[in-house]
Amino acid sequence: MTFDDFDVLDWTTQKVGAPASWPEPGDSGELDDGTRVEFWDYGVFALTPAQPGSKDVILSCAIHGNETAPIEMVRDMLHDIFSGKLQLRQRTLFLIGNPQAIMIGKRFVDYNMNRLFSGAHKSGDTPEHKRAADIESYVTKFYNEAPADGKRQRLHYDLHTAIRDSAYEKFAVYPFTHGGPYKKEQLTFLAECGVTTILLNQAPTTTFSYYSVRSHGADAFTVELGKVRPFGENDMSRFADADRMFRKLISQDQLDLPAFDATRHTIFDVYRTINRTQQGFRLNFPGDVANFTEFEQGYLLAVDESVEYHVEQPGERIIFPNADVAIGQRALLTVVELPLDQLELV
Repeated sequence: MTFDDFDVLDWTTQKVGAPASWPEPGDSGELDDGTRVEFWDYGVFALTPAQPGSKDVILSCAIHGNETAPIEMVRDMLHDIFSGKLQLRQRTLFLIGNPQAIMIGKRFVDYNMNRLFSGAHKSGDTPEHKRAADIESYVTKFYNEAPADGKRQRLHYDLHTAIRDSAYEKFAVYPFTHGGPYKKEQLTFLAECGVTTILLNQAPTTTFSYYSVRSHGADAFTVELGKVRPFGENDMSRFADADRMFRKLISQDQLDLPAFDATRHTIFDVYRTINRTQQGFRLNFPGDVANFTEFEQGYLLAVDESVEYHVEQPGERIIFPNADVAIGQRALLTVVELPLDQLELV
């Protein structure tokens, strides 16, 4: 199989005028080094080395279609694998989540896909509902087809960029563990990616990363790598550490990580979830306020018609504010810093 003229993004978005020689969903082939490439769907590439290692890795992006830097990272990794510049060692599922939203340069077509996993896609029939259902089936297929050769490590990094600036440019959401411990190895890997701020999610959600944790026992994370920008306007040097570590992860038998160092990490815990329940919901701060901004105690954060939400304790910060979400969805989280020694670590 040759990829001399193959463009991952053009194929994923079914660009008009693409060469007829390009594969169709369901096609498969083999690279010169014996790596098997399977095209499960537009934007879904399952790659298996001739002699796979002990990890089953999912690298996903574009669950929101306008988050272009992770798309460019995944595209470039695939191009380097196809050209022989990057030798794959671990089974890897590359998943470009929302091609239709990419085509229109929007976060989504009809609905925020990162609210539609763990079966939430059954509630509607928009393009995002249908794609989320398909994605769940691809993740299940990928993990279920892993070699039955003893204990394997399931990993999933769902790569994003945020719609606003952040006081901590890069951060990761550690999904709810249902009482399980937090893993030093994963925290260290994220730190090597340049992601030293961790937000703990302390309840079940319908996000993609939580789906992989709960349904497949994977170590999975939502990884925020910076701010949304149009294609061609990303300073990819700001993503260099993450790109380097993800390439190492899929191309090496074992990662040579440094010893765990608690001082590298800043941990935040979700204090409150504020949902929009009324048409008149509004946030009481400018639209360009950065994630992790701290407000003084008593400050009025949001008004949901007759209900007011004030800062309740010192150090409470805001994250993911969005007054324009659908009624019933989360409009704002508040978080507080948590000492690392309060976590169970293994």
